[in-house]
Amino acid sequence: MMSQMMPSQMHMSVEYSNGYMIQTQEPSNNDYTIQEDEWDRDLLLDPAWEKQQRKTFTAWCNSHLRKTGTGIENIEEDFRNGLKLMLLLEVISGERLPKPDRGKMRFHKIANVNKALEYITSKGVKLVSIGAEEIVDGNIKMTLGMIWTIILRFAIQDISVEETSAKEGLLLWCQRKTAPYRNVNVQNFHVSWKDGLALCALIHRHRPDLIDYAKLNKDDPMGNLNLAFEVAEKHLDIPKMLDAEDIINTPKPDERAIMTYVSCFYHAFAGAEQAETAANRICKVLGVNQENERLMEEYEKLASELLEWIRQMTPWLEDKSPETSLAAMRGKLEDFRDYRRLHKPPRVQEKCQLEINFNTLQTKLRISNRPAFMPSEGRMVSDITSAWTGLEQAEKGYEEWLLSEIRRLERLDHLAQKFQMKATSHEAWSVGKDRVLSSKDYESCSLPELRALLRKHEAFESDLAAHQDRVEQVAAIAQELNELEYHAASVINERCQAICDQWDQLGTLTQKRRDNLERMDKLLETIDQLFLEFSRRSAPFNNWMEGAMEDLQDMFIVHSVEEIQVKKMVPQRDSVLQEEMSRQLANEQLRRQFAAQVNIIAPWIQTRMEEIGRNSADIGGPLEDQMSQLKQLEQVITNYKSNIDKLEEHHQHIQECLIFDNKHTNYTMEHIRVGWEMILTTIARTMNEIETQILTRDAKGISQQQMNEFRQSFTHFDRKKKGGMETDDFRACLISMGYDLGESEFARIMTLVDPNGSNKVTFQSFVDFMTRETGDSDTSEQVLASFKILASDKPFIMPEELRRELPPEQAEYCISKMPLYKGPDGVPGSLDYSAFSTALYGESDL
Repeated sequence: MMSQMMPSQMHMSVEYSNGYMIQTQEPSNNDYTIQEDEWDRDLLLDPAWEKQQRKTFTAWCNSHLRKTGTGIENIEEDFRNGLKLMLLLEVISGERLPKPDRGKMRFHKIANVNKALEYITSKGVKLVSIGAEEIVDGNIKMTLGMIWTIILRFAIQDISVEETSAKEGLLLWCQRKTAPYRNVNVQNFHVSWKDGLALCALIHRHRPDLIDYAKLNKDDPMGNLNLAFEVAEKHLDIPKMLDAEDIINTPKPDERAIMTYVSCFYHAFAGAEQAETAANRICKVLGVNQENERLMEEYEKLASELLEWIRQMTPWLEDKSPETSLAAMRGKLEDFRDYRRLHKPPRVQEKCQLEINFNTLQTKLRISNRPAFMPSEGRMVSDITSAWTGLEQAEKGYEEWLLSEIRRLERLDHLAQKFQMKATSHEAWSVGKDRVLSSKDYESCSLPELRALLRKHEAFESDLAAHQDRVEQVAAIAQELNELEYHAASVINERCQAICDQWDQLGTLTQKRRDNLERMDKLLETIDQLFLEFSRRSAPFNNWMEGAMEDLQDMFIVHSVEEIQVKKMVPQRDSVLQEEMSRQLANEQLRRQFAAQVNIIAPWIQTRMEEIGRNSADIGGPLEDQMSQLKQLEQVITNYKSNIDKLEEHHQHIQECLIFDNKHTNYTMEHIRVGWEMILTTIARTMNEIETQILTRDAKGISQQQMNEFRQSFTHFDRKKKGGMETDDFRACLISMGYDLGESEFARIMTLVDPNGSNKVTFQSFVDFMTRETGDSDTSEQVLASFKILASDKPFIMPEELRRELPPEQAEYCISKMPLYKGPDGVPGSLDYSAFSTALYGESDL
């Protein structure tokens, strides 16, 4: 029996109850020689266990010795001369031992046993306190211990299931195989096997044709055990090594005996295990491939949707068809705000996520030795970046055009109102003027009346000259409206032309009336001379007439009424100016409020950007800590979004008030938008970079120290601090790490780290290169070998074989992807797994 193993620096020891000790050079974890404390009982072997071991070990030895036509009956007697012991070792190892001594003397027997023990020692098991003399003397406990050591070394040690080996590996194998079966719970190699169901489950799992498990009864351990023993001996060539009665009647069956017997099942099903291992490998590879294909399809879908959205938005942003009204242009500005506030932000996130997915996919492909993903034409990341740049340029030009158009329409509205006001004023002034000028009232006037008409006409000529500037202003405003492409320019021009035509007509009529008045003045003056004499005789009458004439003259000097009207307009103008002053003061207040907010937000964004940069440049801490810090920072940034939204609302109010400058700040809303999009993109990219580093580290088995060294080297040679080493810097980095680079070798390396020829080596590409040769990834040769096992060494595989060996999803995937086998030895429906395997790794095309 073995007690607790005693670890040392180089060897591990197992001491048995009879005093001998076995040391093994196997690693301490998963050591197959560890036994339970219950085995060590007063240094005596339990009689029941000894009986079970005798029978089991004898049967196990005979299962191998029969291959040479011999066997043993008494285990402690038949190995005493060492001959059958050496023969047993040759059979189970397949190697030749030194020639045995053929003498019958004691020293011949000891020599032969020593040769066997020396061979055991040469296989990594160091026997302590066990000598040939005890075996030659027929010491049963020592002999059983030696056989158990041989069983451990040659039948159990090499068992490997996932990450476990030896005893733990065998136990895990049993647990996995029996997991689906009712009433079976394998936890050890003693009481878990007493009812016989575990053995029957093992047989049924691999050969369901031999046992009808559904008919077994947990309460019939004798029947279950004997059924398993009989089926194993008859159909699996596993000799009966145990007695059902001994197992049932022993509270705790001997663990060594059970392990020995169960190990025979493991080896008997080795072929099936090999096929299962092959199938597991294929499923693992296919799972990776299917996930990669899913990511590729998702990338293609997202890229197509994003590019389609860009294609729809770009013409809209490039459409600069002017509107005829300020309200319509403000409607366009509101649509643009909705685009910036509602429609674009999700697309910014999609673009960022697309880049992250692409980088993650490329990393997974590199880790699994798959060729790099090449999106379909027009959907490369560079294509999306180019389209996005075009969109943003169109967006910037559209916003500038919108604001310019709003200013233009505002100016047009102002000019149109000014034109209407001045035109209306002039038209009101000119009403009836042509009628007065065309009047022939002078024909019936006396000379004084005519002189009064002349004075009145001179006053009108002065007024007409004063209106010359107003008419010129009306014409100038009309000309500016035409130059600014006012939508109602034709109406303006028609009215302006009417005013100008009327003005010319007034000028003509004015001159004609003057001529007529002057002519009539001369005529009346002659008549006046004729009446002079009469006038002198009629002095009183003349005096009265002169008084009347003076009164009539006073009636025509009424221009002061217009002056009174102008004075009435001055307070109205003051009111308008006061309203404008209030509006400008309110605008100034809006400028100050916006500046106060933006002068806080812009530095905050810059500080967060620097914080992200410091975190990504931190090479001292674990990647998980960096990721945790970035997630906390991401939450801080997300919570800050409300401040950006408030600033957007304030900016919208400013634009509605047609405020286009702000002397209180150097920042604009465009600065904040660009900065906010950049900080969201940067934090997402940095987190993706850390995730990718973690993925690479775990897949390649890179230590945190190695990852820090990679980061340190990369940061040192990233001289421009733009997230990538230029070609010369990368060469210098490799030389500093001891690479002897020729031109051809460096060119080969550059094709690996910079397949797109961008002359820039990213950190991820650098890490991939540094770990490329150390990864333990599946290869096309391994997958090919696995398919060959499933195909029973045929160069092709049938669909029914795939459906039998693989899960349904993976089987149908293979059937849909594999080309038909075209070899001369093929059969109808056979599939070419060789072409499929190489295509998985980009070594050929399907």
